[in-house]
Amino acid sequence: MGVDDDVDAVTRAVLTASRVLVAVSARSLAEVEERVTLPQVRMLVVLSTRGATKLVTLAELLQVAPSTAMRMVDRLITAGLADRQTNPGNRRETLLRLTEEGRRTVEDVTARRRAEIATIVERLTPGQRTAIVEALTAFNEAGGEPPVPDVGDADDGVPHVPHPLGWVDPPTGHDG
Repeated sequence: MGVDDDVDAVTRAVLTASRVLVAVSARSLAEVEERVTLPQVRMLVVLSTRGATKLVTLAELLQVAPSTAMRMVDRLITAGLADRQTNPGNRRETLLRLTEEGRRTVEDVTARRRAEIATIVERLTPGQRTAIVEALTAFNEAGGEPPVPDVGDADDGVPHVPHPLGWVDPPTGHDG
């Protein structure tokens, strides 16, 4: 098999795997889809991992215009999943955060997704599991995505919270 054939075979395999993961994601949202859209769930996940966040920062993280982010936030507030608070460090700023119901929504969606992925992984042999971890690690590195550590997996004793796209910031309690 030549290099070009190998690249094509890997590309097809990754595309197929992405269909599996998209299907898992869609099914994990089934119970909340009447209340929130996929982009709104992404916003909830960002708020879950970052804590209270400024609108402009939220828009940047989601790669949407601030006006789009504001409309999404307004819908989440109306649904009781998020709220606004004054930044205690700068009273002119408003921060957005999850409500308890918003936090439960993120936890439920994540738990369903994790359970379904675990069910798929359990069908693999131990050797296949090792191979897939190695392959996905190499794929993530080639794509420039740092590994997502376990929560609390830090050398400095400070728990670091993994962000939805893989970058990590230490929790600060405010948006900086």
